[in-house]
Parts: sequence; C-alpha cells; structure tokens
Amino acid sequence: MRPVYIYLENGIFLEGKSFGAEGTAVGEIVFNTSMTGYQEIVTDPSYAGQFVTFTMPEIGNVGCNGEDMESKAAWCKGIIVRQYQAEPSNFRSEEPLHELLKRFGVLGICDIDTRFLTKTLREEGSMMMIASTETSDREELAQILSDAPHISEINYIEAVSTKEPYLHESGTYDALRYRYNEAPEPKARIVAIDFGVKRNILNELTEAGMQVEVVPNDVDAEALIERYRKGDIDGVFLSNGPGDPLILKEEQAKIRRLIEAKVPMFGICLGHQLLSIAHGYETYKLKFGHHGGNHPVKNMATGAVEITAQNHNYNVPEAITEVAEVTHVNLFDDTIEGLRYKESPILSVQHHPEASPGPHESRYVFTRFLQMIVR
Repeated sequence: MRPVYIYLENGIFLEGKSFGAEGTAVGEIVFNTSMTGYQEIVTDPSYAGQFVTFTMPEIGNVGCNGEDMESKAAWCKGIIVRQYQAEPSNFRSEEPLHELLKRFGVLGICDIDTRFLTKTLREEGSMMMIASTETSDREELAQILSDAPHISEINYIEAVSTKEPYLHESGTYDALRYRYNEAPEPKARIVAIDFGVKRNILNELTEAGMQVEVVPNDVDAEALIERYRKGDIDGVFLSNGPGDPLILKEEQAKIRRLIEAKVPMFGICLGHQLLSIAHGYETYKLKFGHHGGNHPVKNMATGAVEITAQNHNYNVPEAITEVAEVTHVNLFDDTIEGLRYKESPILSVQHHPEASPGPHESRYVFTRFLQMIVR
C-alpha cells in the first residue's frame, strides 16, 4: 500500500495507507456510525463531495456486489477506516471494496485512528480536508485546500441526477430468495425527481404500490402540474441528494410552484429540506450532522421510538411549525425528523425509511404517501 497524507482545515496532519484510487481530492469530512452497509454508503449519491470516516473499526469483510449498489457509481471523495480487510469472506461478494473504489476514483485510506478523528469532528464540527497519494508536503496540501471551493458552494445535483427519464421496475430485495421482488400492480402513479436518489427508495416506493417514473432534476414544473391535473400522475416524490439545499435556487422555485398548484408531494432528506425552504423556512447546518444506522426517532402520533438510518448535515428550523405539524423528532438532539404540512397534501421525513440494509422500522411512511395520493 502507498502512503496517503491527510490535512484538515484545522491544521491536523496525518499519514495513512492507501487502498483505493490514487490521486489528490478535497472534500468535507464526516463520520458514519453504521456497523454494516459500507457499500450502500459509498454508492449513496448524498455523500458526493465528502470523505466518510467509519467508526466501525474493520471495513471490507463482506466485499461488494452489483445487487447492493445504491446508484450507478461511488460518489464520495474517499473513505477513512481503521483497518481494511482486502480479502472478503461472503458468498455474495463479487469483488473486494478496493476494486470498486479504484473503478470510480474514490480514495481509500486505512491505518488511521478513526476514534481520534470522530472525537475531533464531534468537538469542532464537520470541516473540509484534503487527501493525497501524490504529495506529502503539508504546506502544499494546505494551499490546495485553501484554494478549493467549499462544499457549500458546489452543486453536486447536476452530476448525480439522471440525464433521461426512466421507469423503475423492481421492488424490495428478498433476502431469503436472494433477488429483487417484481413490481406489484400499481395503485397510483408518481414522478420521482432525482436529486441523487437511492435505489432502495425507488424499490420501497414501487413495493408500496406506486408506478415510479424517475426524472432529471431539471424537469419542468409546469409539465408536472399539467400531468397531475390530467390524472396522468397522482403525486411527486422529492429525493435525497448531496450538498447545501440553500444553493439550489432553481429546484426551490419548481417546488414552490408545485406547492402553489396543490400537487401531493413526499420528500426524503434533501427533498424534506427543499420543501421547508420552498415554504419560506431556510435550513441551517448542524455541527457535525447525523450519519449512521442507529439513530432513535420518536413518532409523535404513536409515541413509538423507531431506530433509523440518517445522512444529513442540514436541518429544518423550529419555525416550520407555523405551517406544518411535526410528526417525528430525533431523540439525540430533539431536531425535527418528519413533517405533515397543514394546508397542503405534503409529508416529508429527514431520516431514511428505505434504509438498506436496514433498519426498516420507518418504511410505513411509503404506505402513508400512497394512501394520501390514491384518487
């Protein structure tokens, strides 16, 4: 393994070993507390522009395969792990993780004290960093990082969104038969606007009974409104995605128009945030975000606590309660996790009810959306 050098914007300089792609990359560093699902995390478009530090100390054990891809590529800038296992042991494995990283140009960094990095991020917050297999010069790395744009200034949606519309035709994965379910007979038809959608979100929408047409982020809002009024579609889904929602001015304007036209909508993660902004309530950035598969969320209607998967650095403000009812709350920090709008047929969640490989305690939200849009 070649040496790889890390420089954080707070001045921390570290040396590790490289097991992925080679080169130099700049991005935002976050930490993820999930104990499983590293391939799903690496291929989640919402991580575009970020380095993911895994708190799970050993990564690579189960390898990678085509069925567990959440999108067509790996989008993060790199991953940072304590110990990398280059020889996976799993009957579903088709290739080791380092091969997938190299294919998509993602840096893999191991032999790093990830506990130290995680504690640093908890204390100081998420920050920008640079990693390189090409130079070990601290001053050079610091200069490249200083000259690079901040993640909040970059629109990654244009890179991760589909370029052409398509129908999604599979349901959820059947772990007993090792295959995806066929799409059931649809009870409603929706359009999913792709800001970086995860494959399993589409699977869950389909499994719940919806025919899902995925469209690019630059879709025309007036065309969607016309299709809804004609009965061609029953609602619109707003997907997850990367980056700061406040810079997505065109997407905000389109969603605002859909709200005005009373088109039923459901948003997850970035979609949830964009709905808040479109209603006039700007999002704010969390100190180090929520990234992991073990976050407790309280269902305010039932009082039940659901263990959820999460991946976001931004959150909707408390003032949103002026126009929406809070349906879910994060029990780590009492931030808002779900909303039902008072004057519009719209619901949204900040967490990921579709989580693959899990948990699945919140997947009922997809059925609630179906019940809302069936005409």
